[in-house]
Amino acid sequence: MTSVPRVVLVTRATDYELLLARHGTREQARFFLETRGQSLDEVAARHQLLGEALQQVSQAVPVKWRRSRIDRADLSRFVFEPSDLVVAIGQDGLVANVAKYLTEQPVIGLNPDPARYEGLLVRHAPQHAAELLAATAAGRSEVQERTMVEARLDDGQRLLALNEVFVGHTTHQSARYRISWAGREERHSSSGLIVSTGTGASGWTRSIHDQRHLELALPAPCDRRLAFFVREPFPSPSTGSSVDNGLIMERQALEVVSEMNDAGTLFGDGIEDDRIAFAWGMRAKIAIASERLRLVAA
Repeated sequence: MTSVPRVVLVTRATDYELLLARHGTREQARFFLETRGQSLDEVAARHQLLGEALQQVSQAVPVKWRRSRIDRADLSRFVFEPSDLVVAIGQDGLVANVAKYLTEQPVIGLNPDPARYEGLLVRHAPQHAAELLAATAAGRSEVQERTMVEARLDDGQRLLALNEVFVGHTTHQSARYRISWAGREERHSSSGLIVSTGTGASGWTRSIHDQRHLELALPAPCDRRLAFFVREPFPSPSTGSSVDNGLIMERQALEVVSEMNDAGTLFGDGIEDDRIAFAWGMRAKIAIASERLRLVAA
């Protein structure tokens, strides 16, 4: 840790800001919503909560420390320093968005709107920012090391995610591929598949698991295990549905070979814009990543 830490504040545009960008002015945005039986007031109130949280954090950063603010959309172009203290202010997904760009930097998740955001990753109130920053800079914080998932393609491309990696078709058409797991290989036609960490097991993964009433025990956030689920595999004379879920341990990998032409895709943590093309014949190996998210728990 350098003698003068840098605090990097990570946020994303609020719904209010996006409405203003689309309609030009507050009154135009209000008119648009009111003509559809909706109100701008609630959206503006949520925007104000984020502004108040940002002000609290700004006041909590010591004067001599460096600081920087980055929007989620610009994360891929931002250069993090090894000694940065990262503060994500917003919904839980913001922590997942920033995690893949980090190398051991601790992340403090602050929840500006507990009534709206569950707070599984943004678990702290903004008013505790000063004590959290001081403790983290001094190495006194309780830090959880959360498992991440990686997908490596045979052309050298790599995708990293905190919650899950999705493999499938860019549209609602069937995804076609060959899947290899635990010595078994099967050709699939499905709605795609996801490979999830324990952190992701509280979201998309949980809904698939519970809807199918599976007995498979989902991993915990810090477990060095992953779970995979095939979505709606279709059995036919040429496709099967028996290799449809499982747990991936250390030094194991799920292999998927694309049988899709131009519309195969892989993306992580629900960000479809940050995707890798997965064309016919390409092979992906999906496994536990060496990187871990260092999330400040207390």
